[in-house]
Amino acid sequence: MQSPLIKKLIDAFCCLPGVGPKSAQRMTYHLLERHKDAASHLSESLAQAVKGIKHCQRCRDFTENDVCTICDSTARDTTLLCIVESPADVYAIEATAGYKGKYFVLMGHLSPLDGVGPDDIGLDVLKELVIKEAPAEIILATNSTVEGEATAHFISEMFNKSEVTISRLASGVPIGGELEYLDGGTLMQSLSDRRIYQS
Repeated sequence: MQSPLIKKLIDAFCCLPGVGPKSAQRMTYHLLERHKDAASHLSESLAQAVKGIKHCQRCRDFTENDVCTICDSTARDTTLLCIVESPADVYAIEATAGYKGKYFVLMGHLSPLDGVGPDDIGLDVLKELVIKEAPAEIILATNSTVEGEATAHFISEMFNKSEVTISRLASGVPIGGELEYLDGGTLMQSLSDRRIYQS
């Protein structure tokens, strides 16, 4: 008979994306058998993060302060506004060290079937931000999924009568990718987004 506390911990791990009952069980027993100190550290860190992390009042990214370090920085290019679906997307773009503008985090995407509408992802807040800061360009960096594309289209329609330039992240053949291994949708997108080759 499994301990109720162990079952509770396994169930808790199952809330993580991609973690099923078997993986959760392995993690639980691994921590309890070999790494009790690490388990305690994990528990404390998680509790501190849940208590101390909140949303940036400007861009809605995760932060410990009222305004995140990116929004607070005077070195960022205020003419560029990159719109992403999640804080993880901000981290991914920042890791490239190639973007120096600011962000707005939707915390999701439009999904009418799931009851997620424009106000649920902060598009009313985004509209106010664009009016207030008047960026020269909005970069739509939502995911290349049906929902991500629908969200990007909706946002572009929101600002189609304004002076702001709307751009979309390019998608298609990855660096090092071979055409024979690409799916048809990716290849079609690559052809649609082709550009003049500069030698």
